[in-house]
Amino acid sequence: MSQNPAAAPGIDDEHLRYPVGRVVLPQQPLTPAERLGYIQQIADLPAQLREAGKAAGGVRLEQPYRPGGWNGRQVIHHLADAHLNNYLRFHLALTEEHPSIPAWNPNAWVELPDVAATPITVSLGMLEHLHARWVVLLYHLTEADWQRTFYHPVFDRVYTLEQALVQYAWHGRHHLGHVQLLAR
Repeated sequence: MSQNPAAAPGIDDEHLRYPVGRVVLPQQPLTPAERLGYIQQIADLPAQLREAGKAAGGVRLEQPYRPGGWNGRQVIHHLADAHLNNYLRFHLALTEEHPSIPAWNPNAWVELPDVAATPITVSLGMLEHLHARWVVLLYHLTEADWQRTFYHPVFDRVYTLEQALVQYAWHGRHHLGHVQLLAR
């Protein structure tokens, strides 16, 4: 059985917080090939997360991936919640002109009773089905669609759908890295 990654020697706090590095959003439009790469990352995430959860096992998923961080169960449920929110952001941006998206508090959401009481297989299945539908949408967007925007009130920032694609492809890899730390 592996040790808690938060106590592992040689792993610094920056790596524990950002196991795949920090996100870098594009400032120029992406090429179609670059977009396909990010779409593939979103398509691949559910299976990769399921595998990482199995590798970590039940006991380690109850441990935080770093001091003060969420445990693996919370991370997996958070990914389902966050990606559902982002899927809705895409729909809002595609059906409204420059919408302001609803804010949500992920730290409060991971403390809700369903996170502790629901098996992770429910959120893994939710991610699988959500990503299957989201990927179909992403493959059908036009060049103009990718430049549609939404306003994020928490960050006081406008995002294009291309930037949101990059953000959430990274977000999936970021939290997958956290679960993979628990599997060490």
